[in-house]
Amino acid sequence: MSPVPDGAPAVPDPFRRHQWAIAALFCSLGFQYATWASRIPALKDDLGLGAAEVGVLLMAAGIGAVVSFPLVDPLMRRLGSRRLALLSALGLALLLLALAAAPNYPLALLVLGADGVLVGCLNVAMNAQGAALEARFERTTMARLHATFSGGSLLAALLASRMNAMTSSVPAHFAVAAALLLLLAAYARTGLLTEDEPASQPAQKKRRGRWAMPPRVVLWMCCAMAFGTVTEGAMNDWSTLYLQEVADASRQSAPLGIAVVSGMMVLARLFADRWRGRWGDGRIVVSGSTLAAAGLALALLSGNVGGALVGFACVGLGIAAVTPCVYVAAARQGSDALALVAAMGTTGLLAGPPLIGFVANASSLVWGFGVVALAAAVVALCGTRISWTHAPGPRTDRAELAET
Repeated sequence: MSPVPDGAPAVPDPFRRHQWAIAALFCSLGFQYATWASRIPALKDDLGLGAAEVGVLLMAAGIGAVVSFPLVDPLMRRLGSRRLALLSALGLALLLLALAAAPNYPLALLVLGADGVLVGCLNVAMNAQGAALEARFERTTMARLHATFSGGSLLAALLASRMNAMTSSVPAHFAVAAALLLLLAAYARTGLLTEDEPASQPAQKKRRGRWAMPPRVVLWMCCAMAFGTVTEGAMNDWSTLYLQEVADASRQSAPLGIAVVSGMMVLARLFADRWRGRWGDGRIVVSGSTLAAAGLALALLSGNVGGALVGFACVGLGIAAVTPCVYVAAARQGSDALALVAAMGTTGLLAGPPLIGFVANASSLVWGFGVVALAAAVVALCGTRISWTHAPGPRTDRAELAET
């Protein structure tokens, strides 16, 4: 790139403009999800729920995610990823207010079911935007986009901790969060890609009107994505309760479990694109998920707050690059594979944590987290069965240096 002459106006970088707009979508999804997840103890007390009922409440979101899968493809064709993403982001902000106002358990189930549908739509739409951005500019960015998802979860955890110290009012907390979500959606609107080409329309033969079994490699991707997001989602949904009920943490410090996991995921995802170029996606996925499984086992063996936070940090560091790598691999298989893998990711994120609740109700929360450690180990196994395409070298880093 030739240097800009002295006194000449700086030329805006369209890649950066689109990247930041798409990142706002990722941030809003992580923020919205972690906001209501961080207040599960309060919702549990307000609605008078047991562990099994909390599991059913979370399952409602998972069912909504499953329901969203057959809806996403026609909605993407009709609306495009830009409009679908913005409508979903707006709906998720409003659903926070509805959840805070829900007077009873059945209505809370209905709200979280609708939340799962919109999460599924936004997840597919924003990843389609990210894949299209990489393809259009031939620059890696997916891991950093996912870092903003973790950053949103981190911000939500810190806001929850602060709001817990100021007030016990869930409606007040969710009103502040909804306002921030609307600001993020307004910012994203200014820079999203207006069309999904070329990433969502690669050369791929399709048989109209007939369902065909996805290729085996796509099924392994679906498995890796589902179990990877089970691990990620369980840390968001259950780490607060684990720290309170097992490690005897205070109400103010309990949300720090989400903060530690999210913070480590942000850090890892900021460097993940460079790691992909150096070691390859497959090695990153296998070694990272193995670290997550071992780290969570450490947390369970410690039984105290310090050991739990160290173990949770290992989970965040290890699982961080799994979903970006799998999304990129799925995008190379075509739009159908991307939609299917994204749907499995949303399903794992929302439907997996209820399983932890059922296990915890039948035995203990320690055994429930043992299931999460097993899920991380399954991701490592799946990673060995996927034929990974080596990511390009540190193109993004060179481009960034040239721009500076």
